[in-house]
Amino acid sequence: MMKKTLFMLFALVAVLATVTGCAGPQVRSLSPEDNPEHHYLAGMKALESGGVTVAAEKFDRAVYLDEKFSKAYGGLAIVSAEKVKAQADPKFKAVELERAFANLEKAKKFADRPEEEFDYYAAKVRVHTLVKDENWLKQAEEAFRSGSELKLDERALTYYQGGEALIYYMGVAYLDGLEFQKARDRFADVLNARREGKWHEKADRAWKKTDRIVRAMAGITVGEVGKKIAAQDAVTRADLAALLVDELKLDQLFAGRIPVASQLAKMKPEFTPADVLNHPFKEEVLTMMKWKVRGMEPKFDETTKAQLFKPADSVSRGEMAFILEDVLIKLTGDEKLASAYFGQEKSPFPDVRSTSPFYNAVINMTTRGIMEGELSGEFRLNDPVDGADALLAIRVLNQKRNIY
Repeated sequence: MMKKTLFMLFALVAVLATVTGCAGPQVRSLSPEDNPEHHYLAGMKALESGGVTVAAEKFDRAVYLDEKFSKAYGGLAIVSAEKVKAQADPKFKAVELERAFANLEKAKKFADRPEEEFDYYAAKVRVHTLVKDENWLKQAEEAFRSGSELKLDERALTYYQGGEALIYYMGVAYLDGLEFQKARDRFADVLNARREGKWHEKADRAWKKTDRIVRAMAGITVGEVGKKIAAQDAVTRADLAALLVDELKLDQLFAGRIPVASQLAKMKPEFTPADVLNHPFKEEVLTMMKWKVRGMEPKFDETTKAQLFKPADSVSRGEMAFILEDVLIKLTGDEKLASAYFGQEKSPFPDVRSTSPFYNAVINMTTRGIMEGELSGEFRLNDPVDGADALLAIRVLNQKRNIY
């Protein structure tokens, strides 16, 4: 009986060896949906929502099913570039950077149709924009030009769905490169495309943002600090201090209001908060403290039991109105502005009650055109200030300072 059992086991092993070793290549796909194109599309959609890990899994699966699937390598390059952007560790960044460009090379090598080449060039623009390597903007422009020259069957662009996708991502590159006019032009090109595709809504939002930045910069000579902050979706307390000092020349403006030189020499911040000791905008923060700009004072921190500036905290629109109101008071010397609208019963903004601590400042700013409400009628009191909003307000305040 034992001999018979052993014989059957050996026979089974022999059959399995024949099936796996001699009956042709191993079948990797598990179902009709388990194909490279399906996984590539799923990976790109995951990237849209920030799902970098899921995207990597999908692209890896696509490559497992087809080792020469160009588009999946482009997707993996974008994944590594996203990791480079998100990480601070230099060694980790170096590893992912190498992976990004290695996968880009594979995407280029295996692209044998114009539509696959298009995906490669789009990936190249996106990778350089994310990692910002040496001469990154120039390399993105070269990829954009090469991709734009392709003769495409746009119906075969399964994810990008149209040549305007490359134009959109070049606009993003220009925006990140602080080339705001060029960025606005590229987003406008997408909006003016012959058809309204999947990139139209994204380009519309981006065009409105860059248009506000371009308009804001038209009235003032914006330095590098201002340009970098202009592109941000949320301005921090340190950012706003830097904008006011560097773009509005606040220190000189306020100093001009002090008639006695000896009195001016005595004006200094009471102390340096611990959380700005090594901050790049330390001097600008201390200038705010020296002039005791209301709304830019240090705050008591319960954890450390110390007065901290909180430089990384975002500034809300209500807070910025409060801060700019105090700047206006100091410029004009009119202390009555601080209570000019106290006691009003009805607010012109549905989201700003007349009892709000920011109400007086909001009305002061909006009646003077320094800040604006929305077309919907709301002020968006608690929304963070973005860079364009901050620059626009400073531009108007800068224009009005001679009046005062």
